[in-house]
Amino acid sequence: MATVLWLHGGACNGNTMSFLNAEYPSVCDLVTDFGIEILWHPSAGLEMGDQLKALLKDILDGKIPLDIFVFEGTVVQGPNGTGRYNMFADRPMKDWVWDLAHTAKYVVAVGNCACQGNIPAVPPNPTESTGLQFHKTQKGGFLGADFISKGGLPVINIPGCPAHYDWITQVLVALAVGRAGDLKLDEFNRPLTFFKTFSQTGCTRVQFHEWKIASEEFGQGTRKGCLFYELGCRGPMTHAPCNRILWNGVSSKQRSGHPCIGCTEFQFPWFDLAPGTIFKTQKVAGVIPKETVYEADKFTYMIHAAAARIAAPKWAEEDMFVV
Repeated sequence: MATVLWLHGGACNGNTMSFLNAEYPSVCDLVTDFGIEILWHPSAGLEMGDQLKALLKDILDGKIPLDIFVFEGTVVQGPNGTGRYNMFADRPMKDWVWDLAHTAKYVVAVGNCACQGNIPAVPPNPTESTGLQFHKTQKGGFLGADFISKGGLPVINIPGCPAHYDWITQVLVALAVGRAGDLKLDEFNRPLTFFKTFSQTGCTRVQFHEWKIASEEFGQGTRKGCLFYELGCRGPMTHAPCNRILWNGVSSKQRSGHPCIGCTEFQFPWFDLAPGTIFKTQKVAGVIPKETVYEADKFTYMIHAAAARIAAPKWAEEDMFVV
């Protein structure tokens, strides 16, 4: 039996909505098949008011063991470091987060906001929002760069806006059944099981990427072109399995004709949402993408791209509908 406590900080509840739609395993499976006891969750917990405060006190006093502390949303530190912009159970939420993180065996940050601050932490950041152990790409965050949980791991980051439900439940299962040692983490504390490959892996448009054939407008679905060259798709540079572990078991952004927004990378949101940067590929001299998957210089890239377009088969230019 492993216990889980889930709290919510400064953000939407997108990761909760994702979590409640989990399939392999489902939330019910976590309880019935894997012996996970969900002590409290903002959308599913029964305790309210004094009952909830009593539960939290019992956890901090050691009367109820806490195996996994899950946090969703940013740690709100404003105004002026007091945390009083986000009050919970008569205390600033940040104080609960600090105490519970140092009590739990493992700490899991779910979603970009908890991982690195995300959109709420974009300057000027009036709420003084940050992630649990990262602020954007900088290690540190609220708990500090050197934080290690009682189980011997740093904060386990499951990024995404929101994170895919199966990433969440499978990490919880690994921790619950004593397989924490199998969670190999990258430099951003993301489990390599999910974040080693790129979002482009499995993309149905990958052949267009190779032939440098661009999709120039939304709504073309899978019919024509790669979304990277004009519409700002970040699939080739984004560590995520969205085209291997499909959403709702059916689709992904690219498969539906929408560019990958790179939400699992800690630089998200890209360019701090500056005008003219959203759904638009940033280019050098209006021609060469500023960011490419190629390690060669820009001149070599231009030669490669020109050769690919010349060699592209006729069908690559056809407007075809693919299910």
